[in-house]
Amino acid sequence: MKLFSSPTSPYVRKVLVLLRETGQLDDVEMEPVGGTPVDPGTMPRDLNPLGKIPALALDSGQPIYDSRVICRFFDDRVKAGLYGEGDDTWQIQTLEATADGVLDAAILMVYEARIRPEDKQFAAWTEAQWRKISTTLDALEKSWIDVIPWDILNVGQIATGCALGYLDFRHSDRNWREGRPKLAAWEAEFAKRDSMIATVPPAG
Repeated sequence: MKLFSSPTSPYVRKVLVLLRETGQLDDVEMEPVGGTPVDPGTMPRDLNPLGKIPALALDSGQPIYDSRVICRFFDDRVKAGLYGEGDDTWQIQTLEATADGVLDAAILMVYEARIRPEDKQFAAWTEAQWRKISTTLDALEKSWIDVIPWDILNVGQIATGCALGYLDFRHSDRNWREGRPKLAAWEAEFAKRDSMIATVPPAG
């Protein structure tokens, strides 16, 4: 199998963490690509017409894309159980979607600053994206962290760890930890996992 990826993509990181945690990393060949919404560059549009990564090409040539779908594929492949059972699975998958929503907003902020010409950048729009992130982190701090089964590794935890790591990577000046001691303490422990350490994005 071939995984089209970039070391700075938090969605790719989520897949890589799962591969490491489930012992499947050696089963996948990495294919580095790059591009933006303005210039798709080498993004695998033949596999994913949306031009996004991660995208996975199975040995049969069948494409699988979107990090959530790819993670579910690899979890099912080895019956890792990272999606839980019964009612827990819906909480875990909702947490994953919530973390991905944080990433969606955080990446839009990056694109606004890096891709849009300076004279066309819209500060209020950027702040609206951060408001989505801040509101979500508050919800994680006040509600989710006490009800999610944090004691057993699951894909919701992986997604959340990667989302918080991306905020440190691209938006460290926003100091997401302020006022969120429980979430910050959880992230500090989760970041110590070998899979998280091995997938820290390179500076730049």
